[in-house]
Amino acid sequence: MRTGERRAALVWLVLTTGALVVVAAVVVPWDWTPGASMPTVDPTAGLRPGTLERITAYDSRATALGLAATGVGLLVSLLLGLTSWGSRLVALLPGRRRWPFQVLLAVLVLALIGRVATLPFAVPAEQLRRRYGLSTQDWGTYTLDRLRDLLVTVIVSTLVMLVVVGLARGARRGWWLIVSLLAGGLVVAGSFVYPLVVEPLYNEFTPMPEGPLRSSLITLADEDGLRVDEVLVADASRRTTAVNAYVSGFGATKRIVVYDTLLDSTPRAQVRQVVAHELGHAKDNDVVTGTALGALGAMAGVTLLVLVATSAPVRRRAGIGNLGEATAVPLLLALVAVGSLLSLPAQNLVSRALEARADRHSLELTDDPATLVALQQRLATRNLNNPSPPRWEYLWFASHPTAAQRVALADVWASS
Repeated sequence: MRTGERRAALVWLVLTTGALVVVAAVVVPWDWTPGASMPTVDPTAGLRPGTLERITAYDSRATALGLAATGVGLLVSLLLGLTSWGSRLVALLPGRRRWPFQVLLAVLVLALIGRVATLPFAVPAEQLRRRYGLSTQDWGTYTLDRLRDLLVTVIVSTLVMLVVVGLARGARRGWWLIVSLLAGGLVVAGSFVYPLVVEPLYNEFTPMPEGPLRSSLITLADEDGLRVDEVLVADASRRTTAVNAYVSGFGATKRIVVYDTLLDSTPRAQVRQVVAHELGHAKDNDVVTGTALGALGAMAGVTLLVLVATSAPVRRRAGIGNLGEATAVPLLLALVAVGSLLSLPAQNLVSRALEARADRHSLELTDDPATLVALQQRLATRNLNNPSPPRWEYLWFASHPTAAQRVALADVWASS
C-alpha cells in the first residue's frame, strides 16, 4: 500500500473503532444491577462441597487441555504465517495459474495441519467429557462432527481469502476499504444464514410438541408482548448430556432453540425460566446488537489486518511479495487467529452484560428468583461449569456471568 493509502486506512480504522466504542457505550447495558449495588458474591453459588470438587476436577483438566490446544494451534499458525515456511508450502501446491484453486488448497492444507497439530489435545478432551458423563458421542459421530467443523471452516475461510487476495491482485485504490465493508456485510449475512444453513448440519430441529409446557411457553411470550416465530427442540442428546437454550437469527430467521436434554431432565418452572431469559434476548434485540457490534468490529479488525499484512517487515518475514498471491494465505490466517484471540475479552465483556440483562428480564417476567437460583445451580452441576473460575479465565473465556454472579443477581432482584 502506498503512503496515502495507508494514511486513509488508518483514518478508517480510527473511525470504525470509534463507532464501535460509541455504539457499545450506548446500546450495551453495562450496569448489571440498575438502581442497586452488586452484593458480595458467594463463590460456591450454594453448591454442595462434593459437587464443587467434581466441577473443579473436571474444569482443571478441561481448561489445561483447552489452553494447550489453543496454544499449539496459535503457534502452528504463527510458524506458518510469520515465517517463509507457510508461503513456501503454498508455492508447492498445484494451481499457480489458477490462483482461486490454489487459495482453496492453501486453506484446506493449513486447516488440516492445524487439526492434526491439536488432535493430541482434542481426543483426550473428548475422553474427559465422556468420563464425566458430558458426551454421548461415539468416535464415529465425533469424527463426523470434526469433519463438519473442518468443512465449515474451509468454506468460510476460503471465501474470505478469495475476496482479500482477489482485490489485492487488482491493487486498485481503496481495495482495502471494499474488503473492510465486505467483512461487515459478511457478519450481517451470517446472522441470517447461520441458523438456516450451519445449525442444521449439527442438529435436527423439531417444533416443540403440543402440550401443557408448550402452551405455558407461548403464554409466557404473549405476556411478554412478543410474537414467537419458532420454539424448536434440538436433538442435542445425540452428542451431550449438557443442558442449554439459545436465541439466534433475527427478522424472519429469529428462533428460540431448547436442547432436548433440558426438556428431559429439568422441572417445568426452570424450563420457563430459561425460555424467559431467551425471550429477553429477543425483546431487547440482542442478536441485532451483537450483529451490529460484530460488523463494526470486523470492519475495524480487517482494516488493521490489512495494514499489518501489507507492511514491508511483515511481508519480508512471511516471504511474500504482496497480498495478491495465494502464498499470502498463511500470513492472513495467522493474523486472523491472533486477532480473534486478542479480541475475546472485549467480546465476552459485551456478552456478559447482555446475558445479565436477559437474566433480569426473566425475573421481571416470571417473578421467581428462587427458581432462577435453582436453575443456575442445576446448570452448573449438570454442565460442570465452575461457579467462580480464575480471574484470567473469566476475563478471556467466560461469555456468560458465572453461576455465582447469577445467583447474586437473583438475590439483588429479590431484595429490591
